[in-house]
Amino acid sequence: MSAEHDPFRWYSTNLVGIPAPVLASEAFNAHPQPLQIAGTREANAGLFALLGCSSNAEEAREMFAHYMSLAFGLEKPVPGAADGGQRRRWRASYLKLLQGWGLDSNGPAGAVLKGWVESRFGLVPRFHKAPLGRFPSPAWVGYLEEKASSRFHNNNIFQQLDLLFEFCQWMLARGWGPGEGTHLPLWRGSTRCEEQLVAGSLRERRCTLRLNNLVSFSRTAEGAGCFGDWVLHAQVPRCKLLLVPGLLNSVALHGEDEVLALGGDYRVEARYAC
Repeated sequence: MSAEHDPFRWYSTNLVGIPAPVLASEAFNAHPQPLQIAGTREANAGLFALLGCSSNAEEAREMFAHYMSLAFGLEKPVPGAADGGQRRRWRASYLKLLQGWGLDSNGPAGAVLKGWVESRFGLVPRFHKAPLGRFPSPAWVGYLEEKASSRFHNNNIFQQLDLLFEFCQWMLARGWGPGEGTHLPLWRGSTRCEEQLVAGSLRERRCTLRLNNLVSFSRTAEGAGCFGDWVLHAQVPRCKLLLVPGLLNSVALHGEDEVLALGGDYRVEARYAC
């Protein structure tokens, strides 16, 4: 396949200052560097100054939720208001996207989230309802249509997700998150490992898989075993985390104790789920 038709050989710019091929590499995952989305903290300096005054994680979560509600009009409509709540009803929010991802990562909400990763980090998605191989293709057209749909892609949704990522990284840097150090041990259940294999062998337990640009992990092997025939154990860089349990004052993704992280080439330990 020629380079112009192969999405995985495209060169894509991003807003984090690290070339996308490096960010997606196994080498970066082994030796991660801090990531910041250019301009996000500067444009929202008031929020991060306020967060700096918080004394605990619960206070910081409340500050973040209140800021997002005011900045993007996410508060619930008041019954009997002059506009009857109609104006706010269709405003996209980061919480609705996360809930949509939890229901179906290959639905419209998932397409917007994958599109945000593509825009901010330069990581091209590999799968959305079907493998995103040669471009153009029906699978790519379907993904692009859902990514741009006004159902979820409105109300500065990419800026909302920028703030979510920066808040997650701020909380982790403060020590108000799971684990310590540069990596978080996580597990992932999968039924499509053969398609993602880059190096090594599943039967030999250790291999390198090329994961989608945004993926879900579980905090435990038992939780991951519910989602596929293979259970993969990976050391995920904390700088690649978008959402961890307990980060938000929301039940979004709490049921499965799910972690959202940027994808790329991951060295994993694989075992067949019992």
